[in-house]
Amino acid sequence: HTGRLALYLLGLQATCPPASPHRSLVTWLKYYLEEDWTGSRRHGHPITSYYQYGLGVLALCVHHKRVREEVIRRLLTAQHHGRLGHGGNTVDTEAVVALAFTCLERRRLVGAGLAAELQAAAHGASRSMAEAQGPDGVIGNIYSTPWALQVFLATGTCQTEPAFGQAMAALLENLEAFGTAATMAQVLPVLHGRSYLDITSMHCQEEPGRSWGQWDWGRCGGHHRGGWVSPVLWWLLADTLTPLDTEPLAEVPGNKTVQLVVECPLPWCYDLRLYDRSVPVPSAASLLDVLQAAAALEPPDFKFHTQDTPQGPYLTEVLGLEARHEKRNYWQLLTAPNTPLQMGIADYRPQDGETLILRLSEW
Repeated sequence: HTGRLALYLLGLQATCPPASPHRSLVTWLKYYLEEDWTGSRRHGHPITSYYQYGLGVLALCVHHKRVREEVIRRLLTAQHHGRLGHGGNTVDTEAVVALAFTCLERRRLVGAGLAAELQAAAHGASRSMAEAQGPDGVIGNIYSTPWALQVFLATGTCQTEPAFGQAMAALLENLEAFGTAATMAQVLPVLHGRSYLDITSMHCQEEPGRSWGQWDWGRCGGHHRGGWVSPVLWWLLADTLTPLDTEPLAEVPGNKTVQLVVECPLPWCYDLRLYDRSVPVPSAASLLDVLQAAAALEPPDFKFHTQDTPQGPYLTEVLGLEARHEKRNYWQLLTAPNTPLQMGIADYRPQDGETLILRLSEW
């Protein structure tokens, strides 16, 4: 509930709503933040994830609500000790936390001493993201890159950090990857040279029948312009249950063969390679199609399960082995020999003869 409600409240604020029609939702978010931590106190991390926890703090700040210092300290401590990792990629979590820190400091919702700590932590996160940039300009993966760009924009380092321009170029080359409401909501502000923090400073103006927000041109420029950004952002942030309708891909004639490998290292398994088989599929098949085709082969020795998320289906179980948050593991997607995929299972379309690896990994 923490992350979903936080996104909804961010979207709601982007509509320039009347005074406090959502007070009860803010109260619920505060409650979820406490439950999220209390229920897992013995583990030393939230029940959900630091990503959702940081998103909750960010949403409260955008609504100009004070957050208890203990809650903020939990995030600071996690960042200082390198505990923000999730799914093998820490960029999106570090970015959300850095945005929350910057918001609290800018809106003066904390004392001067803590504000200085938060500013230093946010700028430290900005530097680490620049260092994590790959030669292709991507930071973490293509989906975490907009989060990193939002940090550069929010902290003002976009004006001096070379990684900003390189990451923006990589983003513009891969816009087709952002095909769901949730991922579009992350990339849309960046294309306007803005971050989620700018929701707090929009100029609201009345139009017939409803309120709309207007964003000024971003400090570091942008690639699209127009007053429609606020209502679109609201819809994208709030409507995270149903993927956007997109035009179906054109049929590609012919077939291809993909080698599907499942790896499970210690401590979860004694045999590293649990599955290794060629799977014939149509030429336009996605990784999800490959998994479904493998499950239909004879003998029936492959099975998997997915979970629907705002970003699309997420692989949760393979060959009876379930990736669980409590165990801090996940199913990593790679193309041989060891390159992590930049897209989800429904979006990635392997080449003929490619070897795809599903590897149970720790985060």
